[in-house]
Amino acid sequence: MNTPARLGAYAAGLAVIFVAALGAGTALGSGEPPRATPRPAHGHADPSGPTGSTDPTGSTGPAPGHAHEEASEVASALPGLQISQDGYTLVPLTTTLTRGKATGFRFTVNGPDGAPVTRYQVKHEKELHFIVVSRDLGDFWHLHPEEAGDGVWSVPLTLPDAGAYRVFADFAPEGGPGLTLGADLFVPGDYRPRPLPPVDRTAQVDGYTVTLAGDLTPGQVSKLVFTVSKDGKPVGDLEPYLGANGHLVAIRAGDLAYLHVHPEEDTTAAGVTFAASAPSGGDYRLFLDFKHGGTVHTAAFTVRATDTAGH
Repeated sequence: MNTPARLGAYAAGLAVIFVAALGAGTALGSGEPPRATPRPAHGHADPSGPTGSTDPTGSTGPAPGHAHEEASEVASALPGLQISQDGYTLVPLTTTLTRGKATGFRFTVNGPDGAPVTRYQVKHEKELHFIVVSRDLGDFWHLHPEEAGDGVWSVPLTLPDAGAYRVFADFAPEGGPGLTLGADLFVPGDYRPRPLPPVDRTAQVDGYTVTLAGDLTPGQVSKLVFTVSKDGKPVGDLEPYLGANGHLVAIRAGDLAYLHVHPEEDTTAAGVTFAASAPSGGDYRLFLDFKHGGTVHTAAFTVRATDTAGH
């Protein structure tokens, strides 16, 4: 066979292969591009949550769309996981700080109209509570910024180590809901994360011993009772701080969800009782602020939330 004849036969063979492949593709698929998984009709996804829907118990569970909606509802119900909620947005005007250097940290809370909020309700004697924690929950600060004008808040902040930090703005705008919005801050440098401190019911701080009674139970409201002693004797003259004998912040390890806690009325002179609700099992850090001798002290605990079966 001469050269032109060979080329013609080769081209004809390619055409047959192409037509056969096209027919196989049409038979195997619809020919339409893949469709994206629809988003839930409401709620926000938890960026720290799992992306799959496999149930380790083997149960088929609800339809995937329903599972996503339920997870979204849970995520949106947990304070501190979102920078924006119910039309209100935490807007840091400072996002990067220098290690060990005092910085005037500034931020606004913008309302549904996009403008900074300028009128707030007073909660626990303050219009806005500002919490800062390191991502490994080794450091904690409870601060009270000053409103510098036009809805801009300012607070001096010195972060001692490199790494990632989480800030929480706890507030209630006038005529609006109580909210806790969160955002990340970063300090450049050599970051060495620390392990979570072990579970312990006793904390030592500034010469005081603080003891915790009570347990966190997932899905239930639990009572946590803190008693304060010094030199082996109960401290019977705790001073009011933020409208109570103490102020408690509880944060879930891992995603840093911020828990709702409320002081109870059955507080004793040497301690304070709180009602707390844990959304899940796992480890939590508790930070108790109490005032004595004109100074505010902070006792920190690691606790593990378990159900009645010990899980």
